[in-house]
Amino acid sequence: MRSGLNSIILVVFLLLLDIYVFQAVRAMVYMSLPRVRNITYAVYWSISAICVTMVLLLPYINWHSWPAQVKSYLMAIFLGLVVAKLLAVVFLLIDDVRRGIVWLIRRFTNEKDIVPTEGVVSGLTRSQFLSRLGLITGGAFFATLVYGFSNKYNYRVHKLKLAFRDLPSSFRGLRIVQISDIHSGSFADREAVVKGVNMINAQKADLVLFTGDLVNDRADEMAPWMDVFNQIKAPMGVYSTLGNHDYGDYYPWPDKTASGHSDMQKQNLERLKALHGELGWKLMMNESVVLEKGGDQIALLGVENWSAIKRFPRHGDLRRAYQGVSHIPFKILLSHDPTHWDAQIRPEYPDIALTLAGHTHGMQFGVEIPGLKWSPAQYFYKEWAGLYKAGEQRLYVNRGFGFLGYPGRVGVLPEITVIDLI
Repeated sequence: MRSGLNSIILVVFLLLLDIYVFQAVRAMVYMSLPRVRNITYAVYWSISAICVTMVLLLPYINWHSWPAQVKSYLMAIFLGLVVAKLLAVVFLLIDDVRRGIVWLIRRFTNEKDIVPTEGVVSGLTRSQFLSRLGLITGGAFFATLVYGFSNKYNYRVHKLKLAFRDLPSSFRGLRIVQISDIHSGSFADREAVVKGVNMINAQKADLVLFTGDLVNDRADEMAPWMDVFNQIKAPMGVYSTLGNHDYGDYYPWPDKTASGHSDMQKQNLERLKALHGELGWKLMMNESVVLEKGGDQIALLGVENWSAIKRFPRHGDLRRAYQGVSHIPFKILLSHDPTHWDAQIRPEYPDIALTLAGHTHGMQFGVEIPGLKWSPAQYFYKEWAGLYKAGEQRLYVNRGFGFLGYPGRVGVLPEITVIDLI
């Protein structure tokens, strides 16, 4: 009942949005040939009808059983269209407010005392200019999202050198490769993923560290990719931890009770844990290991997902992972969610020199050019991509190897991180 009501509300919103934006579309093609106008109107309302039909049918179809790739493309196109129209609405509202103010002034004053306000910009009236600017902005946004579909396997290697005062001399020059957020359930191009894994191995890491979200929801999403990711090797080992998606919390398990209990979900988690071992990776479940080289030691800690944001799981137990390695001066921590750093790691464990996280994907959308680093992710996460410093501590947030939801990348490309300790 509730889902049906939500669908009706959404449909009403979409129709009102379409009607409002259509006024600008109609004005833009008003002077065009009748055939051009008719084709434009037909395309506009056909797309609108498809979106509305999709929303109305959603409660009655088994959406979760659809192929992940189909779902992600449909949802990306749908949301892209809505956001594009909302961007256009911003400019249309500005024009409507402007015209409303002019009307009110003229209504309550002598019109002869008013200086004409309907100026001309490049041969267009202000209303025409704002309407076209709105449609161009919305269209450019949607075109950018479509272009981003081609970037989801466009892997980038980010290299950095980090110096630490407490790093033992034998470990200076240690090369770490970090990968994160594989989200194997989203993959469809085997050749492209193999290329990405080959790029990982080409970095000749001493140590490979994976910071969570192997799957989208279910362990069986990894089945087609086991023989790809088991090729990742490093002399000192491959270590991993869990991310929020690995627990299966976002999947509608058939046996899930009102209290949230699901035996299928528990079995799925156990199977996923076993997959790490089958890949040849050491899964760190709130634990630590001591790495030795040339008679020196450093500690590697890994915790389950721990987030300062309530809607994400908090299974990590850093106190437990820390036990037994407190005496080792230099420590590296794997923790999927970067909010963990400010909330607990920095204030309570100042001797953890380097924390590696992922989770945000940089929202898979943004701008990263010299002098400008921006993404919507920064409005949700203080640390969302790249390197962050506080005193002697460092946090690196990987932008993710895979993708989720939106099947593409714009500006923030999939990442393989190479960290040389010096």
